Amino acid sequence: MFKLNLRLFDTQVTTQGSLSAEMKTFYEDTLIDSAEPKLVHDQFGDKYPIPKNNGKTIEFRKYSPLAKATTPLTEGVTPAGNSLSVSTITATVDQYGDYIKLSDMLELSAIDNNVVQSTKLLGGQSGRTLDTVTREVLNAGTNVLYADNGTEVLSRATLTKDCALNVDIIFRAAAQLEAMNADGVDGNEYVAIIHPYAAYDLMRCEEWIDVHKYAAPENIYNGEIGKLGNVRFVKSTEAKIFKGDGCPAGLAVFSTIVLGAHAYAVTEITGGGLQHIVKQLGYGDDPLNQRSSVGWKAIKTAEILTQEYMVRIESCSPVYSAKAEAN
Repeated sequence: MFKLNLRLFDTQVTTQGSLSAEMKTFYEDTLIDSAEPKLVHDQFGDKYPIPKNNGKTIEFRKYSPLAKATTPLTEGVTPAGNSLSVSTITATVDQYGDYIKLSDMLELSAIDNNVVQSTKLLGGQSGRTLDTVTREVLNAGTNVLYADNGTEVLSRATLTKDCALNVDIIFRAAAQLEAMNADGVDGNEYVAIIHPYAAYDLMRCEEWIDVHKYAAPENIYNGEIGKLGNVRFVKSTEAKIFKGDGCPAGLAVFSTIVLGAHAYAVTEITGGGLQHIVKQLGYGDDPLNQRSSVGWKAIKTAEILTQEYMVRIESCSPVYSAKAEAN
C-alpha cells in the first residue's frame, strides 16, 4: 500500500515547472498569437468552450426557427405563445500536440531566445493542425456543386482541367444558401474559403471587387481578398485539395466552401483549448541537466450544425491542377 499524491498530475505543476506567472502568460500569448492567423476555417464557426469534468464529449446546441404566426390575434385574448426548440449535437473531442527538444549546449551557445522562437514555430504548427481538423469536417458536407466547362458535371471524377471556378457557380451557391434562409455571416453577406490557385481563376472576372475597395481595415476578415455579389472570399493555402482516388486522372480538385451563419461549431483555443508547455533542464530522466523542451497540446473538435447553410464547390484549374499537391 502507498499514498499517491494527485497534485503531481496538476497541469500547473507538471507542465510549467519554475516559470513565473508573467512568463507563463507571455509564452501562452505568443503561442496563441502565432496560432490564430492559421485558423482560417475556425473563424466563421460558432465558438464553444472546452468542457470541464464532462468526459470527452461536447454538446453543441442548435435552435430551430419559429413557424410563421399567420393566425390573427383576437381582441382581448392572449395567444398561446411559443417556446424555444433546441436540438443538441454531440461530438467527441480529441487531443493533439507536439514539442521541440532543446539541449543545454544549444541554450548556452544560441544568440536567439530559443523558447520564444520554438513557441512561434509551434504556434504556427498548432494553428495549421487545428485548422485542418475543422477543414476536414467542413469538407464532409453533403451539399456539393461542381464547376463545369459548358457541359453539366455531376461528380468529382468527371471534372476536367477546363472546369474552373467561375462567377455563375458562386452565384448559384449563394442562391442555394438564400433559398435555405441561411443568414449571412456578416449581415447579408456569405463567406467563402478559397485556395490561391482557385482564386487566381476567379479574380480575373469583371465582377470581382478587391477587398480594399469595399471594406474598412477593421472589418476585414483574416485572409480576406475580395468579393463577388454578396459572397466575401478568404484565401488560404490550407483550403482543401483533393487528388488521387475519386479525382480525374492527373488533376487536383480544389474545394471552395461557401458558408452562412451558424453552419458549424468549433471548440475555442483559449480557456484550455490550446496549452503551452515548457519543461526545464533536468526534467524526467536527465541526471546531467542536458535536455529541456517546449511544446503544445490542444483539445479540439468541430461539427456541422446545419448542412443547408454550407455549400462546397469543387473545381479544377487550367493552369494549376496538375501542379497542386493534395493536402
